[in-house]
Amino acid sequence: AVPRTRILATGGASHNKKILQVLSDVFNAPVFTIDTANSACLGSAYRAIHGLVAEQNVSLADVVKSAPEPRLAVTPTPGAEELYRPLLKRYAELEQKVIYNPASSC
Repeated sequence: AVPRTRILATGGASHNKKILQVLSDVFNAPVFTIDTANSACLGSAYRAIHGLVAEQNVSLADVVKSAPEPRLAVTPTPGAEELYRPLLKRYAELEQKVIYNPASSC
């Protein structure tokens, strides 16, 4: 994982610990949740506010300071990184192949 990476899960799936654990294991990062309704709308509102104040050099981090505090839901299973790291590398290679040469991937 990228240093300091964390996943913020919202919506219905964020209530399923098994799904959150898979995300954590695959990306080797802790998964946090926010207990708030309409999280997609809330995220859009924060981005809109950021857009309005961007010319004043206000960072998105400053805009979301008033957001609900995320709660740690799960952490990566020890040893899972060794399983998923090669798969993520292969996935990235396949994705690049499709993006840069879509005709050959069909």
